[in-house]
Amino acid sequence: MLVSSIVNLAYLIGAIAFVWGLRLLSSPDSARRGNVLAGIGMGIAIIATLSTPLAEGDNNYLWIMVGLLIGGITGWIAAKKIQMTAMPQMVSVFNGLGGACATVLALAELTRFYDGVQVMSTGQLSIALFTLLIGAISFTGSMLAFGKLDGMIKDKHVILPRHGLINLVLLIAVLVMSVWLAIQGSAAGLVLALVFLILALIYGFSFVAPIGGADMPVVISLLNSFTGLSAAAAGLIYGNQIMLVGGILVGAAGTILTVLMCQAMNRSLFNVIVGGFGSASLSGGAGTDGDQVAKVATVNDAAIQMFYANSVMFVPGYGLAVAQAQKTVKELDDLLEANGVDVKYAIHPVAGRMPGHMNVLLAEADVPYPKLLDLDDANAALKDTDTVVIVGANDVVNPAALDDASSPIYGMPVLEVWNAKNIIVLKRSMSAGYAGIQNPLFFHERNRMLFGDAKDSIQKLVTEVKNM
Repeated sequence: MLVSSIVNLAYLIGAIAFVWGLRLLSSPDSARRGNVLAGIGMGIAIIATLSTPLAEGDNNYLWIMVGLLIGGITGWIAAKKIQMTAMPQMVSVFNGLGGACATVLALAELTRFYDGVQVMSTGQLSIALFTLLIGAISFTGSMLAFGKLDGMIKDKHVILPRHGLINLVLLIAVLVMSVWLAIQGSAAGLVLALVFLILALIYGFSFVAPIGGADMPVVISLLNSFTGLSAAAAGLIYGNQIMLVGGILVGAAGTILTVLMCQAMNRSLFNVIVGGFGSASLSGGAGTDGDQVAKVATVNDAAIQMFYANSVMFVPGYGLAVAQAQKTVKELDDLLEANGVDVKYAIHPVAGRMPGHMNVLLAEADVPYPKLLDLDDANAALKDTDTVVIVGANDVVNPAALDDASSPIYGMPVLEVWNAKNIIVLKRSMSAGYAGIQNPLFFHERNRMLFGDAKDSIQKLVTEVKNM
């Protein structure tokens, strides 16, 4: 009785650590402390679970410790070696593995049920089937998202004709089969449960297949909420409070973030799921688009313009992550600040390949959080900004979102950088962004293109500014 009370108290402490850690994650300057606190909470929860009294003959400590050792070492090595550019891929993999764990737990319980080893009520069976379904969708969906983000899988290779209809049929099939299995109980048998699992795995893959690259941040967030729901459902299966609380927190946070990101794109979640824009890849010429010609700046021109400006605003995008140029940008920032230039950063909610991608990059470079402006604050400040420097961003600064009703991103709130007095865009070429559409900003009268690798270009700007 005493041990059980201590375990429950430990679960309560762990849950409080989860909640408070999640609260700290809402700000880049406290996110690291939030991660540490949540990690401590998870450690407490694991120790408490291992301390739970076991039934005679059920001592699985050896298997548990082997699993903890393998998982811990693998996670540590992956986290240490992963580049910031590949952080979205790692998040997708971790999401998928969380779903896979819930799937395995549900399958183990269903196997015991169909073999007659344990008894389940209709409600308990429904929970197990729900866990199996959501976990399977999260697993294969996240793995496909990882493949897309990493460039290993092209959209054209996984999208089928009338894919939306195929997804609808698959969804109806898995839902109907789940209800039927719950009604039939043990009479259905393990084989049909495995068929249900296979259908769920296929649906998870097919569900993500038509979703374009521009919507990947939303998809990652949505799949994260699925993983949380599957973990919560697994907690119900085992009557484990900490799994239930942790899963609910992840599921709720992922859902809220998904809704906020859809609002930031001015699109409904349904439109994101069935729209699939960003799967095509268009590319412009090297500095031209039909009769339009983009004006090109030299490094010296750009450096002079920034050095003598009163205010400069950087707009980071995925290109910044690819070039790993965040620390070089911070070096340029310091030089400009030393010359009396007011430097800020405009952060779009869906810039990069996952929620908060740009915030994480800039935090890694020790950019002070007060310098990071959200969408509304940045747009308000842009009209008084002398020079805006766009580093690898594309779709989030595309004016077509406001004035081209035929554009796939029409209606999406963007950073209105064209309101600044001068614009400098750092890009490798005139190629389209992740949404697969050309950006008219490149041909704006106040814009100049500075071609090249972002890190190399910024390093040259640093050298030029130092020599002034």
